[in-house]
Amino acid sequence: MNQIKDLQKLIKLTGDRAKLDAKANETYIVYKNDKGQIVKEFSDGNIVPVTDQDVSHA
Repeated sequence: MNQIKDLQKLIKLTGDRAKLDAKANETYIVYKNDKGQIVKEFSDGNIVPVTDQDVSHA
């Protein structure tokens, strides 16, 4: 059971670090929310759903 808690803690810390990096670099993080939707979260707290138009295959 401790391994699961340790893993959950590491996942949370990774997300927190990603948010800090995004704020420092004036960018955003991308993740799947609880509803299964892919979203961008900006450092100001604004959350925007990712649409097909946002995706590039460069």
